Amino acid sequence: MNMPTRQEHGGPDAQGVPRWDFSTNANVCGPCPVALAALAQADAQHYPDPAYAALRAALAAFHGVSAERIVVAGSASEFIARITAAVVRAGGHSVWQPAQAYGDYARAAAAWGLQRVTDPVAANLLWLCEPSSPQGMAEPLAQAVAEQGGVVVLDRAYEPLRLAGRCSLDAAALDTVWQLWSPNKALALTGVRGAYAIAPLGAGALQATLESLAPSWLLGAHAVAMLTAWVQPDTQAWLAHSREQLREWKTQQLALLRSLGWQCLSSDANYLCAQAPGPVNVAGLRAQGIKLRDTTSMGLPGHWRLSVQPPAAQAALAKALALTENGNVSRHP
Repeated sequence: MNMPTRQEHGGPDAQGVPRWDFSTNANVCGPCPVALAALAQADAQHYPDPAYAALRAALAAFHGVSAERIVVAGSASEFIARITAAVVRAGGHSVWQPAQAYGDYARAAAAWGLQRVTDPVAANLLWLCEPSSPQGMAEPLAQAVAEQGGVVVLDRAYEPLRLAGRCSLDAAALDTVWQLWSPNKALALTGVRGAYAIAPLGAGALQATLESLAPSWLLGAHAVAMLTAWVQPDTQAWLAHSREQLREWKTQQLALLRSLGWQCLSSDANYLCAQAPGPVNVAGLRAQGIKLRDTTSMGLPGHWRLSVQPPAAQAALAKALALTENGNVSRHP
């Protein structure tokens, strides 16, 4: 497996934070005020509890599982790298992932020498993501993959921002896979790194290896504050309200893109993929404060992923596309 030469991400770049950023999937209704207040009160003067006992208990109660099943992680990407290493250490040699997927799955596999296979039955480590990235849809093979017997990780980064549909796995199936949660996107606090996983039932040996591979104090005080705030009722109420707003804005954004000739793919999440009617002047858009996400690195060439944005951002996108089309003012308003 060839190592990807560079990481592809949306968001800030060498030019700073885009004024109208369609390239990341953070909740544009945020940041969550409850979590923001918790960050302001975080005790950065002292180490957090290295066992994260209170945090684990809070996360476990929120999900209705035992605290022993909670594995804290420095970020989703940190967990991806660590569980890949743990599978290799346990003798694993192959990995399966959907054709379209977050690039860090493949990067971690390449770094540890895992061979990518096309048949899930032949894989020791398997990746699922729902809503998927980049399309924001269900994974058609989710149930079959969950049942095949390897180490299966379900990346649930976008579950809190699901605007339609439901997870393909029922409660019984979820107890057989690793569930990876990274709430900073839903809270619109992506600058705070912190995540956690729920171990499947009976994962003792692999979980012990994961814990042994973790450095001390994976989470700093601010990550602990964010994850503690994540499970609070006021936070969840705010999130539910933001999903209502995002559904309304998504409807408007789809109508706008289609009116401009873009072909939009279906999506259950707060983002969507679309194919432009012609070449996209990336540099020209960026100069006007607009940034989109090319999905080539995620297995979907010829498309762009756009997060759902408020009306002002949508209007700015339409104006920028008009001004950059072939270097002239477009016929589109």
